[in-house]
Amino acid sequence: MNENPRLPAVDRVLKQLPELIETHGRQPVTACVRAELAAAREGAKHGLPLPDEATLLAAIRRRAADAARANLRPVFNLTGTVLHTNLGRALLSEEAIALMVEAARSPCALEYDLASGGRGDRDDLVSGLLAELVAGGSPDIAATIVNNNAAAVLLTLNALAQGKEAVVSRGELVEIGGAFRVPDVMRRAQVKLVEIGTTNRTHEKDYFDAIGPKTALLMKVHTSNYVVTGFTKTVDEQAVADIAHAAGLPFVVDLGSGTLTDFAALGLPAEPTPQQALAAGADIVTFSGDKLLGGPQAGLIVGRKDLIAKIKKNPLKRALRVGKTTLAALEATLRLYRDPDRLCQRLPTLRLLTRPTSEIAALGERLLPSVQAAVGAGFVVALEDCASQIGSGALPVERLASTSLVLRSTAKKPGKALAAVEAAFRGLPQPVIGYIRDDAFRLDLRCLEAKDEARFVAQLAAVKL
Repeated sequence: MNENPRLPAVDRVLKQLPELIETHGRQPVTACVRAELAAAREGAKHGLPLPDEATLLAAIRRRAADAARANLRPVFNLTGTVLHTNLGRALLSEEAIALMVEAARSPCALEYDLASGGRGDRDDLVSGLLAELVAGGSPDIAATIVNNNAAAVLLTLNALAQGKEAVVSRGELVEIGGAFRVPDVMRRAQVKLVEIGTTNRTHEKDYFDAIGPKTALLMKVHTSNYVVTGFTKTVDEQAVADIAHAAGLPFVVDLGSGTLTDFAALGLPAEPTPQQALAAGADIVTFSGDKLLGGPQAGLIVGRKDLIAKIKKNPLKRALRVGKTTLAALEATLRLYRDPDRLCQRLPTLRLLTRPTSEIAALGERLLPSVQAAVGAGFVVALEDCASQIGSGALPVERLASTSLVLRSTAKKPGKALAAVEAAFRGLPQPVIGYIRDDAFRLDLRCLEAKDEARFVAQLAAVKL
């Protein structure tokens, strides 16, 4: 082709790419051919030689592969944050994945009652399981599901307090990721926020004094993503519940993350549970499905059956409801909690959080030579102890002992080299996401399991520095 200064016609190139057309389709491949020929012509204008036939075809194949690559790509999460919001939070169990695939592949009884042959309620797929897990199957407890916990709070407030007032301690006016704030949710729910107490101290008297003719409910918000220390005072859930019930008002608890298991019993920092909130007198509890629970993104609302019925009748419920694959994953996840003896092995979130430090360190020892060979003499790779975090607004202060691969540049000014190595790992076929801190690129190994070790090592040869 170099002997002929003209580039080949599009049709001629397409005839040489039958396998690419079979894989991707004629139109996408034609677009790639045109784009690559245009790039070659533009290069020629700036003095670059025209590509030979093999080079041109290889470039077209690369372009087609890039164009076909999914935008939602799997990555290796070596950030040190187990439940990383930007990386999809909780990994689903194999049981949840299998049930999602089955629900996606076949018609399923989403809103169809198989016993009666009539219309069913999609919440029934999981409400019984939730009632069993949070209240021992009490007939007085029901549940409904929406697309995330922010939606759960919005729907609950709008259904129970629209046009009225909700009382919340000033120290609990949480802001979560993306500047999403409790006061903003209340305004959108058409509920007037009544702040009580101060940032650091709230007393029972503050709740009593705030109750008036327009009060619809009392609310506590778990400060899951920050901690106020020092000269502080809060009112526990039992006391707030007693105050609410004495005034004939419902008591709502927003747990944010939410877990159905006793973290302290697993050697993890304690975290409040829906079971505890209901036992303390909460009438409604909201929490997430994809954080500490270890399931799909969802907002779970559990509590008094009459209040849940009122919440479900709200028109917003239909706008915020979840689909069949989410319900399938949630059902499978909840069923795992029926078998607490094997829960930590079968639920990825708990498996990663409870992973032995000796196992993580041993993995680091095995990986170090391969990583050092991949980055070459421009970096010194070492193993260092580090501290992982749980993430996604859960347990903001507590840390988990872990091990990191630490890459330090041998350059006098390492900034450019560290940016380059971070980009190189991020550009691998399955991107590796670490972080730069204290003049080093760090790969926390807590979330890299042995089953993924070979795949991780195999792609290190593609690191380009």
